[in-house]
Amino acid sequence: MLQAATGFRGAMSAPHHAAAMAGRDVMTAGGTAIEAMVAAAATIAVVYPHMNTVGGDGFWLIHRPGTAPIGIFAGGHAAHLATPDWYAQQGHEDAIPTRGGLAALTVPGTIGGWEEALSLVAPDRALPLSQLLAAATHHAEHGFAVTGNQFACTADKLDGLKDVPGFADTYLQDGAVPTRGSRMTNPALGQTFRSLAENGLRSYYEGPIAKTHSAYLEQHGSPLRESDFAAYKAQQVRPLTVQTSQGLLYNMTPPTQGISSLMILGMFDRLGVAAGEGFDHIHGLVEATKQAFILRNSELGDTQSMRTVADRWLGTSELDRLAGHIDMTRALPWPYEPKQGDTIWMGATDADGTTVSFIQSVFWEFGSGLTCPDTGVCFQNRGAGFSIAPGPNQLAPGKRPFHTLNPALALLSDGRTMAYGTMGGEGQPQTQAAVFTRYANFGMGLQEAVTAPRWLLGKTWGAGTTSLKLEDRFDPALVSALEQAGHQIDMIQPFSDLAGHAGAVVRHSAGLIEAASDPRADGAALAD
Repeated sequence: MLQAATGFRGAMSAPHHAAAMAGRDVMTAGGTAIEAMVAAAATIAVVYPHMNTVGGDGFWLIHRPGTAPIGIFAGGHAAHLATPDWYAQQGHEDAIPTRGGLAALTVPGTIGGWEEALSLVAPDRALPLSQLLAAATHHAEHGFAVTGNQFACTADKLDGLKDVPGFADTYLQDGAVPTRGSRMTNPALGQTFRSLAENGLRSYYEGPIAKTHSAYLEQHGSPLRESDFAAYKAQQVRPLTVQTSQGLLYNMTPPTQGISSLMILGMFDRLGVAAGEGFDHIHGLVEATKQAFILRNSELGDTQSMRTVADRWLGTSELDRLAGHIDMTRALPWPYEPKQGDTIWMGATDADGTTVSFIQSVFWEFGSGLTCPDTGVCFQNRGAGFSIAPGPNQLAPGKRPFHTLNPALALLSDGRTMAYGTMGGEGQPQTQAAVFTRYANFGMGLQEAVTAPRWLLGKTWGAGTTSLKLEDRFDPALVSALEQAGHQIDMIQPFSDLAGHAGAVVRHSAGLIEAASDPRADGAALAD
């Protein structure tokens, strides 16, 4: 059994070991958890490109001792040309394409989030940007070993990506999927990091990089223009929060599904489940997920388009009402259309107690697939999550689409600070609920809580089904009980990507730090 990494000076959890090492090295050099996260975010954009790039979005929750947690919303807005009518003129009246230039319609926000986060670091102790980007630059220019996860993902999605401009030249080798362990480089991306180190992160949105990107995007059909990049800025936000018997739980604001993650845990807290890993635990969380997703699917979108302020969904009366709809003996029938998603989550905490929960994504595997040969940047397809039809998530200029992304953070009642999260699109709130309740509610060890078998209602990768998928490590008697309660069960492989790539870091009140990473990924949990 893997054990959580422990220490006192700092800890880092990431789904690729190179990103964890980059963050650890920054903290060893005296950097903060925020700076460590920027280093890890840049590095993982190189070495885990099927999951995220600097052409995607990012979201932060940051807790510094003595202050309330803050959020950084670094999700990009839709281009000023992006309207349903514009897409109809391009021959797409019913849905936005998911690959290619037409899918790349929102400004990549993650680098703006790095910039906003670094503004919180005291100038007199800040490390130079070149140091934070050094590991990412090295891996891009000198190479990294392709993981089995990248190989499998590229092979699986190749048909939809191989003809997208720039993809094959960047992510294939002699026209073939790079095998596990082969060396891959992205020298153009390395040069982009060198340019950012020299000219500042804002130069991604105003300057030669933005000019190059906007010209390339326009050439290949995207509605994004240079003015869209210049208009972008990440925002500091007040995270959503809910009080449970374990403490105060925090997550990201709409249009992310962070509210769903909080609702699930808020409802579950009301069910009075006394023990983990049994029928009541798994069934209760699955049924709470259904109640949260029903509301999410009908109402969640850009805050300016929502009929109800999101905080009201977390009110005592609303959570009481929704929890009252849960039958602890029978499963609610579940026909609903799931959403895809592809992401990485990372966490860090430093010797001063600053704790970061961070998530970065391009939406689907390799996003739009459109990759600029001059910069090495692959652009997200997050805008494909917009709807053409009227509703809270309808496409409009300047609007932000529904996001599956949601980093989580908790201030537990006994003084522990916990940052946790996962990739997995539709599965993110479900995996968060599994990890949190196992650790905080039922006393499971941190690494054990991440490693333990998980479930997925609906879909994130693979075939589009709405069944309840269980990793084939659960007690057969529990599986049988769930089936008898009316759950439509499909068994999936142990340690399946479908169950997400989770991680967590915990800081105890006495200073001990723990970090856990997911054996389903290629990552590491490091502590010093």
